[in-house]
Amino acid sequence: MERLQKVIAQAGIASRRKAEQLIQEGKVTVNGKKVTELGTKVGLNDDVRVEGVPLERERKVYYLFYKPRGVISAVTDDKGRKTVVDFFPGVEERIFPVGRLDYDTSGLLLLTNDGEFANLMTHPRYEMDKTYIAKTEGIVQRHLLKRLMSGIKLEDGMTAPAKIKELSIDRKKNRSLLEITIHEGRNRQVRRMFEAIGHPVQKLRRDRFAHLTLHGLNAGEYRELTAHEVKQLRTLAETGSLR
Repeated sequence: MERLQKVIAQAGIASRRKAEQLIQEGKVTVNGKKVTELGTKVGLNDDVRVEGVPLERERKVYYLFYKPRGVISAVTDDKGRKTVVDFFPGVEERIFPVGRLDYDTSGLLLLTNDGEFANLMTHPRYEMDKTYIAKTEGIVQRHLLKRLMSGIKLEDGMTAPAKIKELSIDRKKNRSLLEITIHEGRNRQVRRMFEAIGHPVQKLRRDRFAHLTLHGLNAGEYRELTAHEVKQLRTLAETGSLR
């Protein structure tokens, strides 16, 4: 038996908080009866419906995907562009991306059908580290890197301090290769941070999410996370430690 709002969230219908709102608004029924109490628990054989639609309880799946550039981080695209789920033709579960990488950014992206897990991975309060490799225009001076490391003001507010490592400098081609780690998830955040210091990003790849890496994968390939990896991610989000 599990709490009703958790079951709804795990089905990928809504976040836990949104599921609670749906219950309180009387939009959820269990075995034909409207339920508005948040403490209600349900079993596998109970008929749960959200706004009249039966809840399908799929096997929970978790994938690590190496997103190529030129692919949309979405389930569908109204412009007909290729989306990340197009790379999973054999997966029957209704998976969706956990957060997003913009169209021109490649790298590590998680996909799942577990709404609660997705919320844990993306909610700002859990501060999950995301590491990117950025190739920038121009040689980025140390004092500018320190601004990013301290936090920089963007149009939607100050960023949290970032961790930055200089990987290489190409003076002939006038560009820098940098590793930057952030835990926020604002839209195009890394690109906007470098634009703010006058060094636009030419190429961007997410190399790590928490302790996960792209090791063994080429662009467009994926693997299923192990049960241990999923447990580690949950623990990291909830306690800040891999234990």
